[in-house]
Order: sequence, then structure tokens, then C-alpha cells
Amino acid sequence: MSVTSGGEWSDVEHLFAELEFDLVILDLSISEKGLSLLSDIRFQHDFPLIVTTAPQVGEDERAVALELGADDCISKPFGLRELAAHIRAVLRRSVRANGASPACSMLRHCRFGGWHVDRRSRKLTSPAGADGPLTKSQYALLAAFIEAPLITLSCEQLLKATRVHEDLCDRSIDVQIFRLRRKLNPAPGAPDVIRTMRGTGYMFMLPVDSAD
Repeated sequence: MSVTSGGEWSDVEHLFAELEFDLVILDLSISEKGLSLLSDIRFQHDFPLIVTTAPQVGEDERAVALELGADDCISKPFGLRELAAHIRAVLRRSVRANGASPACSMLRHCRFGGWHVDRRSRKLTSPAGADGPLTKSQYALLAAFIEAPLITLSCEQLLKATRVHEDLCDRSIDVQIFRLRRKLNPAPGAPDVIRTMRGTGYMFMLPVDSAD
């Protein structure tokens, strides 16, 4: 998806809520609101994001864009071949960082242990058919796990997935995982869906299948 920066966050917020994006390209050269829009998008979402800038934009502004969460920055003019190369590189880095396969990242509907997740609406349904409401951070954490089932994810990877600020301690992830476990393990004594891998991180213990 390509987004120009001439509008407000409210102009595009509904699109991000309704649709699932693999990557977004944001054109910062349309107006002075570009960096503000970039900040708003990155605060709410963790999809790969490339910004494009006008030729006269200096190094400082490009650096600010990267510090605000852009995964790459391209200065105009550029050709479609160069843009495609940047897109492929950003997607490769995103897949490696999340420990996920591209096919898994593309799924809208996922199933694990009787649970169902609609990634577009961010809706979690229990094996009994009941809705399991999730906070934004809990959904981001669950999304990181279902994209990398049976793979140990470090606290650093999970902190990045939930967009927790870097100066917060790893205990914040412990608390979030404890709360997510309570949702996924409602029956006392049931096997842990998320297992602590001491000294390394956490592992999602169930295979994830497509429900599409």
C-alpha cells in the first residue's frame, strides 16, 4: 500500500483497521505533516514501512524518519526496479526478525489447538466459539507467536513485536505473556500454550494452520 502524507491520521486509520498489509510506502514529500503521520502509524502498527522523500530533504529529516520507526528511506527520484529491490530487502529483514515464513505472515485466518484468529479483524475465538478480547499489545504478542510457532523467540524480539519502548525491562514481557497465557489456558492444569525457555525466551507450543 502507498500512502501520501497530505492527510490526517484519521483519513487512513480505518484502512489499517479493516485491512491487513504486508508493507506500506509513505510519501513524506506531500506536506509538512509527513513525520507526524509516520509517528501515528508506527505507534499503532508494526508492519514493514518504507518512506520516500523529495530530493531536497536533508540527512537530518531522513534520520528522524528512521528513528520514528521507518524501516527504510528512499530519496526521489528512483525507478521501479530500485523501489522493488528496497521492498524485497525490507520484507526479507522483517521475515528474519520475526522468525516467520512469508506464507505464515500472509495468512488472514489461523487455527491452533481449536482456537481461531482472524488477523484482519484481530478477533480471537475460543474452541467453544466464544470471543476472546485482546488488548493491542496482547494481539501483537499473539501475532508474533503464531508467525513463529515451535520456535524460541527472545525477549528482545517480543519487545519489538509489541512496540514496547526499549528502556522498559524484560519483565514487562513476562507480565504480558502471563496475561495472554490466562486467556489461552482457561482450564487449570492444561498444558502451557506458551512455554518459558529459560535463559532464551518463549516458545509457542502449538502448530498453526491456515483456516483460509
